[in-house]
Amino acid sequence: MIIVITPEECVENETELINELFHEGLDLLHLRKPFVSQEEMEDFIQKIDMNFHSRLVLHSYYDIAREFNISRFHFRETDRQNGLAKTFTDKFISTSVHDIETFNELNEEWNYAFISPVFPSISKKGYGEDSTVLNDIKNRNNPTVKLVALGGINEKNIHEVFNRGSDGVALLGAIWESEEPIKIFRKCRQNVLS
Repeated sequence: MIIVITPEECVENETELINELFHEGLDLLHLRKPFVSQEEMEDFIQKIDMNFHSRLVLHSYYDIAREFNISRFHFRETDRQNGLAKTFTDKFISTSVHDIETFNELNEEWNYAFISPVFPSISKKGYGEDSTVLNDIKNRNNPTVKLVALGGINEKNIHEVFNRGSDGVALLGAIWESEEPIKIFRKCRQNVLS
């Protein structure tokens, strides 16, 4: 499974690129736009081909889900700890963790969890340089929740992440910091499939 997370700030031609990513085989897109209003989020989603709306994951404005046929919600670690996700029992829900011990404690209500940072971040300079997450995946003992690696993953190291036992990857900086995001996505996908 390959997931792409949107950049926090809007990027030129972003929705066109998103549609193209889906055509190239993108599994899920996480809509993480903490600085946009609900109206801006709705406008953004309307520009994404409605055939792909069921593969969108909301990080906010969960009440717009019905309008757009969205059944996937992501909850930050703090939201999970505060029980916010408990009200969404009929949805696919995901969350974020930063160590394997926390991942192992997640119960089966979670479809998957991002674990980060696996490598030093591409988009957040200096973040994750001393991370042991990639090595710690071997201590996974929670088979009911899919583990999705995040942080610093690109076309050169994506294979290593899957070899270590990850069920999927989430790409952010590799796509949005690239001059050729579609080309990078294709390479990542080819490297996973080969």
